Amino acid sequence: MDVNQWPDVEHALAYLAIADAVPHRTEGEEVLLEVLPDAPSRVLDLGTGDGRLLALVRTAHPEVEGVALDFSPPMIERFRERFADVDDVTLVEHDLDNPLPALGSFDAVVSSFAIHHTVDARKREIFAEVRSLLRPGGVFANLEHVASATPWLHEQFRVALGEGRDDRDDPSNKLAPVEDQLEWLRQVGFIDVDCLWKWRELALLVGWRPN
Repeated sequence: MDVNQWPDVEHALAYLAIADAVPHRTEGEEVLLEVLPDAPSRVLDLGTGDGRLLALVRTAHPEVEGVALDFSPPMIERFRERFADVDDVTLVEHDLDNPLPALGSFDAVVSSFAIHHTVDARKREIFAEVRSLLRPGGVFANLEHVASATPWLHEQFRVALGEGRDDRDDPSNKLAPVEDQLEWLRQVGFIDVDCLWKWRELALLVGWRPN
């Protein structure tokens, strides 16, 4: 069954309470920042949440114009608090289950732990839509929650997160293997596609639109 709990206030707030403590998250974010263009003018953040990743992008590139998509009310509230005094950041309320809106073109599209809440067919559609939004030479950098290769490895990931045996997996998660997602990126026209960083079920999947 296709479940997405992110519009639920309690679910979103529970994630925000632990988001900064996700192990090794900052390592993946550092590598993501490394693959951005030297001087991007526009960056799109898919499933921005409270704006954590976009804020990091703007710290590295203070002149960049940011556009962010999200649909969770608690996330949107936190995002607006974070960027209350920023003029060149725009939030568009949008559910990633629906086609991406016409937003113009971007030097980079980024995402952090969001696209895995969509079914696999929609993931492939998002990848194609992202490519169409990128300028030639633009990069798509997706820091993502991916599927483990085996159930035992999945349990080891849960242990590393400090989850107990009785804790349930988030029913909103629709995890896909790294290899599948890299192939989907290639199929829609990305080049130099690779997984540039990985820790257990956290991975940075990257591809470029050809010049």
